[in-house]
Amino acid sequence: MLQARDERTLLRCGTAGAVLFVAAFLVIGSVRAGYDPLRHPVSSLAIGSFGWTQAVNFCISGVLVTSFAFGVRSVLLRLGGDWWIPGLVIAVGVGLIGAGFFTTDPINGYPPGAEAATTVIGVLHQLFSAGVFLGLPAASWMLGRLFWATKHPWWAGYCFVTTAAFLTGFALAALGFAGMPDFQALAGLYQRITLVIGFGWLLLISLFLRSARFSRAFNIRVRTA
Repeated sequence: MLQARDERTLLRCGTAGAVLFVAAFLVIGSVRAGYDPLRHPVSSLAIGSFGWTQAVNFCISGVLVTSFAFGVRSVLLRLGGDWWIPGLVIAVGVGLIGAGFFTTDPINGYPPGAEAATTVIGVLHQLFSAGVFLGLPAASWMLGRLFWATKHPWWAGYCFVTTAAFLTGFALAALGFAGMPDFQALAGLYQRITLVIGFGWLLLISLFLRSARFSRAFNIRVRTA
C-alpha cells in the first residue's frame, strides 16, 4: 500500500492532468490560424509546424492521468475494490500518450487544402483515442456502481449522468466527423463539450477522493501525512 503522502500526490495528478489537458487545447485552438474549434477535432491541433504543442499536451496529461490511476487504486484497495476502475483510468492515460505520439489524419477540412487520407499513423491515433473515449465513460459508470452499492446516491447519480452525457456528446461528434451534414459544422464543439464533461468528472473525483469528506463518508482512515 502506498504511503499517505505518495497517495495524495498521485491523486493530485488527476486534478493537474484534467485542468492541463482542457485548458491547453482550448488555448491552442483559439490561436491556431485556419483552425475552427467549432468544426475541427482537438486531435487536429497536433498537425502542422506548431502541432508539437498539442502533442506535448497529450503526453504530459496522459502521464498525469496514468499516475492518478495508481492513487485511485490505493484508495479503492482500502475499500476492498479491484483493478477495474483504475485500469480504465490507465487506459485513458495511455490513450492520451499514444494520441500524442501518433498524429491524426486530416479530417473535416483541417488543415485547409489537405485531402482526406487514411494512414497507419492516423489509424494508430484513432486506436489510442478509443482508450480515452471509451475509458472515461466506463470508469465513470463503474465508479457510479460503487457509490450506489455503498449508498451514496448523489455521487452515483453524478457518475451515471456523466456517462450518459459523455456518450451522447461522443456520438454527436462522431456523426459530424463522419461527414453527416447536420452535425459536421459543430462536430468540434460537440467533442469539446464531451471532453469537458469527462475531464471535469476526473477533476471532481480527484478532489473528492483526497478530501476528508470522502474519508468520513466511507468510514476510512484519513490519510493526511
